[in-house]
Amino acid sequence: MISRADLLEEISIREEQQRRKAGRRLERFYPDEGPLRRELYPKHLEFFRLGAHLRERLFIAANRVGKTEGAGGFELACHLTGHYPSWWQGRRFTRPNAWWAVGDTRETVRDILQRKLLGKPGDFGTGLIPRDAIIRTAPGFIPDAVQAIWVKHASGGTSVVGFKSYDQGREAFQGTEQDGIWLDEEPPESIYTECLLRTMTNNGMVMLTFTPLRGLSSVVLSFMPGGAAPEKQEGSKAVVSATWDDVPHLSQKAKEELWNAIPPFQRDARSKGLPQLGAGLIYPVPEGAIAIEPFEIPKHWPRSYGLDVGWNKTAAIFGAYDRETDTGYLYSEHYQGEVEPAVHVAAIKARGRLPGAIDPAAKGRSQLDGRKLMQEYREQGLELVEAANAVEAGIFATWERFSTGRLKVFRTCQNLLSELRLYRRDERGKVVKERDHACDAMRYWVMSGIDIARAPLPLKPPPDPLLTQAPGAGSWMG
Repeated sequence: MISRADLLEEISIREEQQRRKAGRRLERFYPDEGPLRRELYPKHLEFFRLGAHLRERLFIAANRVGKTEGAGGFELACHLTGHYPSWWQGRRFTRPNAWWAVGDTRETVRDILQRKLLGKPGDFGTGLIPRDAIIRTAPGFIPDAVQAIWVKHASGGTSVVGFKSYDQGREAFQGTEQDGIWLDEEPPESIYTECLLRTMTNNGMVMLTFTPLRGLSSVVLSFMPGGAAPEKQEGSKAVVSATWDDVPHLSQKAKEELWNAIPPFQRDARSKGLPQLGAGLIYPVPEGAIAIEPFEIPKHWPRSYGLDVGWNKTAAIFGAYDRETDTGYLYSEHYQGEVEPAVHVAAIKARGRLPGAIDPAAKGRSQLDGRKLMQEYREQGLELVEAANAVEAGIFATWERFSTGRLKVFRTCQNLLSELRLYRRDERGKVVKERDHACDAMRYWVMSGIDIARAPLPLKPPPDPLLTQAPGAGSWMG
């Protein structure tokens, strides 16, 4: 029979084991095996990897996918301690480094960022920064908050992370150089600019982790010059997006419960990491309501295309029309720039002999050499009519179809969907004429393409020169 002293000793040992385990929380992330194994988090790993050579990274993600703890917090703890897992492909600090961790308000910084890094007040060391790496903390300006944490680095020196919040204003971000800044939640543009300046002189980095509830803000747009929310690299920047379907820790039941609890206008932002609709967008319809999986178009459905031409970019959007339901299906796209009209003609003809509605401005516009584009496209075999080009009327007609479910887009039309995410009005209510070629072609199809649509005709074979040349003109018959 075990004695009371032995029992107490065993309890003490187990408590100490639990305490030590709680103090090494960082080691439990991204294991090699199991239901939460590392390979099931490809978006997080890509975010880390991009940090090896890019100064600015945005993890634009749905709620509950681990953007704060599993992305920003995990990486920051690795940098502060200098202890990186064997699989790490991101940037490494071989020396002590200085950081800011920033959130919306002092209260949310304390309750979210501080707690992720340190653990609960009174039990510091149970967060992402290992207990034995915490040297000291400085008290903050509100109850239970800390202002900074000093961390033991693997090189023997001391790293430090200070906490700041957006409600302190831009002036609080002036002055000192930083090796890195972690912005959890979307920052005002003025503060983001200050943070970039703080990291410029020492080749520092800025990483952002947030769900885009402010729509197409200037900060979001700066990361998406091409209009794409998925992985996109542009110079020194990169954006990685993650949805509920990109992580294994959310069950189907959890997703359904979350979905039902979210207001409809926030569902794309909170479940997919797409910028919240309504912030200047011309077609404020959730992408999930218009984008569909491709299917085989019935042969009897009439088809046509809208065509927007230009040297910088030419776009053709192909649509099929279901007369029974008065529904249009945009099923294919041609999207290319800086090539001769013959290249565009060949791509359009490859979809079958279809009528098209072209931008009427093409009558008097040249692509390169001064020839009228409409005439040149017709000479090369395209059957074209001038599209109705009343912009506001076309936008309203397209919006009306989108909002009533009578216009759908195949998910394979990635350029069109990409443009739709950024197709917006400026503060004066005018359409922003940037990266809108596919949207214009779509509008031409809605306004004019439906009326001229027909079943595709078989392609005409090229003329046989042996049959068309006259005797004596150099043929074998001569």
